[in-house]
Amino acid sequence: MDKLERLLNLTLTLLETPRPLTAAEIRERVPGYPEGLTAFRRAFERDKDSLREMGIPLTISDITHADPPAEGYRIPPDQYYLQDPGLDPDELAAVHLAASAVRLDTTHGVEGLWKLGGGATAAVGGPDELALAHLPSDPNLGPIFGAVADRAQIELTYNGRVRTVDPYRLDYRRGRWYLTAFDPAPGEERNFRIDRIEGEVRPGPPHHFERPTSPAPGGPGQPWHFGEGEATTALLLVDQDQAPWVRGHLGDDAVAETRDDGSLVFRVEVVNWPAFRSFVLTFLDHAEILEPPQLRADLVAWLDEVIAS
Repeated sequence: MDKLERLLNLTLTLLETPRPLTAAEIRERVPGYPEGLTAFRRAFERDKDSLREMGIPLTISDITHADPPAEGYRIPPDQYYLQDPGLDPDELAAVHLAASAVRLDTTHGVEGLWKLGGGATAAVGGPDELALAHLPSDPNLGPIFGAVADRAQIELTYNGRVRTVDPYRLDYRRGRWYLTAFDPAPGEERNFRIDRIEGEVRPGPPHHFERPTSPAPGGPGQPWHFGEGEATTALLLVDQDQAPWVRGHLGDDAVAETRDDGSLVFRVEVVNWPAFRSFVLTFLDHAEILEPPQLRADLVAWLDEVIAS
């Protein structure tokens, strides 16, 4: 039995189990693991890393009734199966554009597009000239992103110390991923570099904390603030559905106008135009640059060039 078949068996076993399974139970139930406890442990550790690299939500919980106490593994079906977001053809095309423009270290972006029904042309490890940006991956990115979305506390080890924090936001700055979180022990907001987290993060139950409505102080600066030259003031109109998230991300001070339909106009200081362009494109047709005319024209020209290529 090859590794792929074993991973499929492991995924199905952990999806169908009604309770977390210990490593010993997995060894008994999943065929294909080598003989010997040491060999099994090595193979199982590699398989766990592979599942996380594929974006599969493997959860770990303590089994207190076991003797001795042990860790249990499970893949929650509600976190594994993708719900149909109901994208229109033009929305799917925009997602396709984004997946083609960003090269990932893993296949997460491309596989996600396949699940949505798009025929991805961007391939992992494909020619560099096809990608406009490169994003590094990390096994902890998926669990942390899920915890941010679910407002779930996470336990992590950083600088040799175990911490339990409220994850507020993930940021990508100058080639690194950062987590902005609230650490209840000292009562302070802190930044953690994702690639310096030691071992695995452990998410807790969802809806554990309330995220602040303004950006966490001391967090990394916005990517469009980094660069050379003079800053340009941009006015960005965001639809009602997306406006609350942008307001929480940029802060109340960035709101320049509130319109009758619930949409908001944000005032943004821009130094790095490509970084701001990427931010605007994440909202697809739910955001529009109003001013200055040059930034608006540059965005249209850039999209025309991408489509033409």
